[in-house]
Amino acid sequence: MAYSVDKTEDEWREELGAEQYAVLRQAATERAWTGELLDEGRAGLYTCGACGAELFQSGTKFDSGCGWPSFYESIRPEAVQLIEDTTLGMVRTEVRCANCGSHLGHVFPDGFGTPTGDRYCMNSIALNFTPEAS
Repeated sequence: MAYSVDKTEDEWREELGAEQYAVLRQAATERAWTGELLDEGRAGLYTCGACGAELFQSGTKFDSGCGWPSFYESIRPEAVQLIEDTTLGMVRTEVRCANCGSHLGHVFPDGFGTPTGDRYCMNSIALNFTPEAS
């Protein structure tokens, strides 16, 4: 897929810190319960940590108990790209930013009690958060 933001891996390495690069560009996962956005409860907007594209609204965030920020839907279906992931001996659905192709996390069909039934399990380090002005 061609992305709106097209940079070389060297350019991404220069712009992102080592941990962000590992998650966003190499599909690593931050340790559970360590992300700074896990307990973020303010109203606001979550954007891609690599390119700034809008991804999730705070109203769709919920406490799934999984150790990573969870959302039941993206801000728009076309804001994210869903890709079958068969690594680690299992079948999952990877979530990437549709604007730059950066890895954000995975989506699972176990968001019980949410309007969609989905749990977008995202890495905090893959997201930026901007609180609503009060």
